Amino acid sequence: MNPLHLAARHGPYVLVAGLAAGLLLPGLAEPMRALLPPLVALLLFLTVLRMEPSSLLGSLADLHQVAKTVAVFQLGIPMAVLAIGFLGGWTGTSVFLSLLVMASAPSISGSANMCLMMGYPAEHALRLMVIGTAVLPLTAFPIFLLMPELGDIQSVLTAVLRLFLTITAATLSAVALRRLLLRNPTPTALKNIEGLATITLAVFVIGLMPSVTATALVDPGVAVFWILFACLANFGAQVFSLFLTRDRMVAEKSIAISLIAGNRNVAIFFLALPPEITAPILVFIGAYQIPMYLTPMVMRRVYQAPAAS
Repeated sequence: MNPLHLAARHGPYVLVAGLAAGLLLPGLAEPMRALLPPLVALLLFLTVLRMEPSSLLGSLADLHQVAKTVAVFQLGIPMAVLAIGFLGGWTGTSVFLSLLVMASAPSISGSANMCLMMGYPAEHALRLMVIGTAVLPLTAFPIFLLMPELGDIQSVLTAVLRLFLTITAATLSAVALRRLLLRNPTPTALKNIEGLATITLAVFVIGLMPSVTATALVDPGVAVFWILFACLANFGAQVFSLFLTRDRMVAEKSIAISLIAGNRNVAIFFLALPPEITAPILVFIGAYQIPMYLTPMVMRRVYQAPAAS
């Protein structure tokens, strides 16, 4: 059987295999690091290529809803986390900084692909990811202004601009290819694209996991703590968001919003963090990949339950 079709059919298991390889084979990470930026671009290109171009933007009403969601996710929630941190006196703790970085980040680049993996349309997730990344300089500015411990805002803005240009180039290239050469793709072609995107996502995680392995070898208890904390933050945010949205909007939008509530591009802030914060945050970023890559397998039944009831 075509290996790309196999990867498309068994997407959640392919992601788990990539996660396991990243944890068990840390030596693979070093040659992978240079490939991470092009892999992000390739993943987004393949995800957009699988979609009908006319469905990417959606209606003006949908874009208004996307803007409100992004404002709540990337500004409202981080400001609430900041307020709690200041009131409790926890702003210097690693757990607080990890939560703040997670809450302030936009959607991961693979959110649309994960929606497809669970059998739901990906357009709403893609809109949330693109718009969230585009406005990140605006939403991150007050967070960094109030929390100078996070580092230099200029570094974040530079990283966001680079990511946004990558997203724009990959999206426009995929739309152009669909318009010019792939107007009516066959089911086989779509399966090939989905399978290649799944493999790309699985390979991507290998470069992000060595920090967890290194910590586990030195202090297993610390590694377990960060893994459990990352799982609670990620899955907890998804379940809570689903509870709030499942009766207020169609399943496609509710699931896209819930998935992104827990799966944020925390690595985008890593370039801006000073060395004294980097160590625990780096372990969190690695540990955070575990619930992220388990989302299609763990959350599929949770997301299907409301639709079935």
